Amino acid sequence: MNTFLDVLAAICILTGSLLALTAAIGIVRFPDTLSRMHAATKPQVVGLVLVLVGAVIRLHGNVDIWMLVLIGLFTLLTAPVIAHSVGRVAYREQRGRDGLMMNHDEDPGTFR
Repeated sequence: MNTFLDVLAAICILTGSLLALTAAIGIVRFPDTLSRMHAATKPQVVGLVLVLVGAVIRLHGNVDIWMLVLIGLFTLLTAPVIAHSVGRVAYREQRGRDGLMMNHDEDPGTFR
């Protein structure tokens, strides 16, 4: 049983590491902020969670497991908020550069 858990932990850690690697490559290779933001949030968060699950399996019975669980929960709670904020700023800056955003003085029907 111990060997099975070690193999399962290794598979989780390796899969999570590969997802984090693909996220890093996507951040470098993608052309714009919104594409980079997608690469930075989706596979990176899933990769981190898989690495943490592998570490929890490997450290079963250790007191440090709760710290790993807290790290995973914190990441799952904050990653969507950060991604939304970055995406909103990037979208607004792109619209501002394209001249699509107007002041309320120019057109009172537009929202900011």
